[in-house]
Amino acid sequence: MIELSNNWLITGGCGFIGRNLITRLLADGNCGIRVVDNQYVGTFEDLVAITPDVITKVSLDTMTPPALGTCQMIDTDIRSAADAMLATKGMDVIVHLAACTGVAPSLEDPRFDCETNVFGTLNYLEAARMNGVANFIFASSGATVGEVEPPITEILPTRPVSPYGASKLAGEGYCSAYFRSFGVKTVALRFGNVYGPGSTHKASVVAKFIKRAISGEPIHIYGDGSQTRDFIYISDLVNAILRAAEAEQAGGEVFQIATSHETSVSAVTTVLLDILSRKGIANVEVHNEAVRAGDVKRNYADVSKAKSLLGWQAETTLEVGLAATIDFFLNNEQK
Repeated sequence: MIELSNNWLITGGCGFIGRNLITRLLADGNCGIRVVDNQYVGTFEDLVAITPDVITKVSLDTMTPPALGTCQMIDTDIRSAADAMLATKGMDVIVHLAACTGVAPSLEDPRFDCETNVFGTLNYLEAARMNGVANFIFASSGATVGEVEPPITEILPTRPVSPYGASKLAGEGYCSAYFRSFGVKTVALRFGNVYGPGSTHKASVVAKFIKRAISGEPIHIYGDGSQTRDFIYISDLVNAILRAAEAEQAGGEVFQIATSHETSVSAVTTVLLDILSRKGIANVEVHNEAVRAGDVKRNYADVSKAKSLLGWQAETTLEVGLAATIDFFLNNEQK
């Protein structure tokens, strides 16, 4: 069984999800943490802002195992197989968050999306196999399934609409193969649309809308806003990662990690505008733009498998989560 005292490697650890996971690990456990990140989105400075006294930058050439209760960061790209082999030595758990994320970037550069998401994942799975890292948590997406009648379940046929969905599906396939061929305990978690405090660099719906509203800019909705998503609060998602690492029976499995609630972009916008208005930010303009290629119309998940095998379910309501996220951005703006 995985304990919070193990050594954790987190790829993409400077990002939104990674920083929240690290904060939780440092608070709840006496573990050593190693981060691999190329600082394309999140930066070392973002990481240091968590708890500056225990976070340092190290070199692959001179690094030693992270001391318990500390976090070290290596500036490298997951596309380097050689660096993956070095970075994973002495680790007990790999949480593979690093990726080219989102539909739009994958449409603009499908090859880069593939090189990062497919080969980057393969590099760390192979490094886990060669270095005896027993547990591998893979951040996947509901985009693997494509345009289907929701709710999305783990048994639905997978027909991705976007290159991003295709690359994440390839990652799920490799996770399955490495569990069944080599015994690496892989778990693929299909994250819903995650939001929450700390999402400064995210360009997803909630973070983008809040940032534009606070800055006095109009909110842009692709299409009429009737498209639906399953919005999950960051602390609930972090709980799912920890449960996946602990659950012995989860090896080789795929789980939907969301709320099981279907919410339209228009509905999210209405709640956001109401909370913002109560906090003194009113008269925010909303503009509708052309429908974006590659976007699915409806998306929400059935999380009964995660509830059954992981003992996990989301607990934070949309209103509570959005209010906390808005407070974070307002406080950040004041600073």
